[in-house]
Amino acid sequence: MKIWQQKSLITWLLSPFSLIFWLISHVRKRLYSLNILQSYRSPVPVLVVGNISVGGNGKTPVVVWLVEQLQQRGVKVGVISRGYGGKAKTFPQLVTKESSAEMVGDEPVLIVQRTNVPLAISPNRQQSIELLLNQFELDIIITDDGLQHYALRRDMEWVVVDGVRRFGNNFVLPAGGLRELPSRLKSVNAIICNSGEPKPNEHLMTLEPSDAINLLTNERKPLSKFTQPCMAIAGIGHPPRFFTMLEKLGINLRKTEGFADHQDFDKTQLTALADNQTPLLMTEKDAVKCKVFAQANWWYVPVSAKFSENSTACLLAPILQKLGK
Repeated sequence: MKIWQQKSLITWLLSPFSLIFWLISHVRKRLYSLNILQSYRSPVPVLVVGNISVGGNGKTPVVVWLVEQLQQRGVKVGVISRGYGGKAKTFPQLVTKESSAEMVGDEPVLIVQRTNVPLAISPNRQQSIELLLNQFELDIIITDDGLQHYALRRDMEWVVVDGVRRFGNNFVLPAGGLRELPSRLKSVNAIICNSGEPKPNEHLMTLEPSDAINLLTNERKPLSKFTQPCMAIAGIGHPPRFFTMLEKLGINLRKTEGFADHQDFDKTQLTALADNQTPLLMTEKDAVKCKVFAQANWWYVPVSAKFSENSTACLLAPILQKLGK
């Protein structure tokens, strides 16, 4: 939300409620640390990839990258997710490549389709871990989001930060967009800066797009071949990031439409935006929800996280050391 990016009269009017939010969050975290509230310890190490702010900062590309890096090194990885945005009523459950994004959430389906990793969803992270460990032999569990889910103990924490928006006005909810104060970053194992200018203690991540892929035929087409005007949609945490990326690649965008993160699309909604001739470009996260009613001129643009060799080594070394790899 734009009001979270700067301080205004609304910020100060909402600040008492932010104080209450912070106090409740702080007390709750303290109760878990003192074991007054019970938390679950997994039999295998747990690494949380999360953030301290509301909205998409790029956690899913980080999870995909980390899973692929560990798989390449012979590590048996499992992933758990809350399944946010899905309509499933039965938990826990495994997610497969054929799972409905409408039921289990868009990000879990995307992660499984990209990596073929064992993945379970449930609001109760313990249930997901127990399901995975009952069916797979795993070395480590990665949890997609859940930094503030202190009912689950963790061995490592990574926080992803939007390198452009950073922390907005630095207020917690509802006056700002933070779930925890920036001081929380002092206690995490790694801070990943998604684009922008990283701070000295942060690892810069860039998102590199690949060829566009047709939702109906799976045909791959270089983005440089989209010479005619196009349309673009994005139902992610910060849609302008996707549109800006396309424009920097030379795509002429006739119209763009941003939607809420985890937007539940339907055919009527999108066909009203796009004609049958103009290419419609979307994110991979949107595509997993739109394939069932896709049109011939709909394409998605996958992106992959990229790190320097030094950052890759620094990020992976503590994990491999803990696992004895």
